[in-house]
Amino acid sequence: MFRRHALGGVSVIAIAWLQPATIAHAQTERELPSVTVDAPRAATPRATRKPAAQPNAASARAPKPTAASATNISAQGQAASGRVAGATDARDQLGQAPAGQTATTIARSRYDDRPAFTVGVILRESQGVSLKQGNGPRDLGISIRGSNARNSFAIRNIVLFEDGFPVTQPDGLSRSDLIDPHAYGAVDVIRGPSSALYGNYATGGAINFRTRPGGTIDGAEIGSEGGSFGYLSNYMAFGKKVGNFEGSLFTSDVRGDGYLGNSWFNTQTVNFLGTLKVTPDDRFTVKIINNDLTTRLPLRYTLSQYNQNPYQQGCTTGSFRAAGCATVALNNNGFNTLGGVDTETALQAGLGRNDRRTIVGGRWEHDFDNNTTWRNQFVFDDRNISQPTGSTSAIGDYPSYNYMSDITRRGEILGLESTTFFGAFYNTLTASGDTRFVVPGGNGALGRLSANTWSETTNYGLRAREELKLTAALTAVAGLGWERTHLRGVNTAYSYKDAVGTATTAITSADRQFDNLAPELALLYRVNSDWLLRARLASGYGTPQVSNLFVLPTGDNGNNTQLQSQTNLGYDVGFDWTPNRAVTLSATGFYEFFRNELVTQAVTGTQNTSYTFNAPRSEHRGVELAADWRFLPGWRFTAAYTYLDQVYTEYTENLVGASKLFSFNRAGNKIPGISPNELTARLGYDHDSGRFAGLGAFVEVQWKDSFYMDNANLLKAPGYELVNLNVHYKTELASDTFKSMNVFFEVRNLFDRTYIASANNLQNTVAGTGVQGLAGTGTIYAGSPRAFLAGMKVAFR
Repeated sequence: MFRRHALGGVSVIAIAWLQPATIAHAQTERELPSVTVDAPRAATPRATRKPAAQPNAASARAPKPTAASATNISAQGQAASGRVAGATDARDQLGQAPAGQTATTIARSRYDDRPAFTVGVILRESQGVSLKQGNGPRDLGISIRGSNARNSFAIRNIVLFEDGFPVTQPDGLSRSDLIDPHAYGAVDVIRGPSSALYGNYATGGAINFRTRPGGTIDGAEIGSEGGSFGYLSNYMAFGKKVGNFEGSLFTSDVRGDGYLGNSWFNTQTVNFLGTLKVTPDDRFTVKIINNDLTTRLPLRYTLSQYNQNPYQQGCTTGSFRAAGCATVALNNNGFNTLGGVDTETALQAGLGRNDRRTIVGGRWEHDFDNNTTWRNQFVFDDRNISQPTGSTSAIGDYPSYNYMSDITRRGEILGLESTTFFGAFYNTLTASGDTRFVVPGGNGALGRLSANTWSETTNYGLRAREELKLTAALTAVAGLGWERTHLRGVNTAYSYKDAVGTATTAITSADRQFDNLAPELALLYRVNSDWLLRARLASGYGTPQVSNLFVLPTGDNGNNTQLQSQTNLGYDVGFDWTPNRAVTLSATGFYEFFRNELVTQAVTGTQNTSYTFNAPRSEHRGVELAADWRFLPGWRFTAAYTYLDQVYTEYTENLVGASKLFSFNRAGNKIPGISPNELTARLGYDHDSGRFAGLGAFVEVQWKDSFYMDNANLLKAPGYELVNLNVHYKTELASDTFKSMNVFFEVRNLFDRTYIASANNLQNTVAGTGVQGLAGTGTIYAGSPRAFLAGMKVAFR
């Protein structure tokens, strides 16, 4: 149900804590007092603490503060020789901000004082990143330089890590459902082709989420936040460093009604990180993540439906529904149309997702000496899905295994400081997934089997990298990655020709092998303490998924096994300017040439919702800008801007109309799904001394430009501007038990703009006369209307 109520989901714990603060405010209008919890005990006043943030090794030993140390938003990777002390630190840095790589680190202090429902709260702080709503409350499509904007669901073309453990499966799939922002101390965004270091699917880059170390938490933290549309999030974090062991445990329970019809959700997350130093030279690390998700899903809208009823209200049944409601046709007999078809809304059919994701990883690090570290890592990743999202439901269990081994050495080559990395890896996923018809009756009830796909994806290869300090100011980086990918699969499609359901099958098999090579070169030149110049040449590659090989342009199952690997060669040139502690400016221009780019678009077929093809040649170019300016005491302005211009340079699309084949040259057309301009800017003030210390506020603006939705460039999704307003207060607590309290209130979409949060690529159609049109497939989700959110967190010793 659609409800615009403020603080509708705030927990009892939060209200109980806020009441004393309200009473204290009534007692005095001139100051915000410190809070004494254990009044009988004498307590020593403590200085106000900054929000905990994971220190960035890229700037920890820099001769002058970089963007990371001065602003908590880091600039680009510097030479390891200026950042790290030993081989262990150098290896860690390869997952955070590799030298020469265009990268940004966002520290916890940037979002510690605001509600954090999805990872979008964090990633909007980084230039080059675009976000769109996916199929679920926390399921966001994350794009770097437009890399994933052309995909219809989940995350592609980016490799995700948590604390260095891969959370992208061997088939290239990542989902953000398991990401709860409250668990992290920092996030590293690495932009541009990165397959030399991160392998398959890193055509757009990589993202590493770093959980808060136990020593940073040093106790416990309990938080609660909630607000409009029934949103409620309760979470806890525990962490300690005791002797040779350091561990942290995070748990959360998040639920809500959703702002769209049929979009309520309920999700729980557990995240654990523990490291034991067994000997001075040996460390064992364990990583565990588990996420359970239950959510209902609305149907995606056409632009016309979105304009009529953007929030999908009044969509109760197919017969009695408000204007603009989307519907789905379901076979009464559960296998074909001979038994009749019932038209139902998403609410009536009970469409949704019931998924579980479990990741268990282990790492052993051995130091041969201070300059040589050997790292071995193993990850088990299981994705279990049940997803009645339309006329069919995807069901399956997808277990995968990932093993890595590498050596990092700090030393000298011909008298020059050197950091050398060499590693090997192997990962595999074998699964059998069913597609079943959804039948009328609600709760996503299932009919007969529509298709089964057995698949096996295996990747293995080698990586090498050398970082050489040529002079005190000039550093060169060279890397090379080789990988072999083996895709095997069998698709069995079922057809039911009569009323009793006699089945016939069509079998399509695939056995493809891809070899890919990814070189990388970079130069870093520190002109002086103010200026760092960067230049980079790198490549990336990404193979198709096995499931892509079995979907035709019509959406029917069939032979699409001719798909090739996509590759890109990118040039980056940029600079970082840090004249003092108050100003940081970073700029990067890039130009990338794609071959056989994999593009996905929505189709009107009944068996599959999307189709993938290769565009032979395309070009991606753009500019990324980041600024941080502390222009007066307490005041701070930050901005992250991205300009993208992406076009087909060679692609002929064939469309069938009235039994005729029409060919259309798309060269020069904009690639759909790419917003040319995106900006996030924030102006804030935080009082850091005196009686009002800890009180702050900021206003934030988000701008996303309009973009094309189809290959013919006939239809545009409109752009939007959003304004968010936040007020927060953090204080130390004079207690032997409690450390601090943080309360905050935020209004999102302050001016209640109606906007499109997600629009997948749309298929073109053609009439017998050759006139192009647009398929009537729904691809749109509206964004949230005005929402009021509040929360608080209390830290314990």
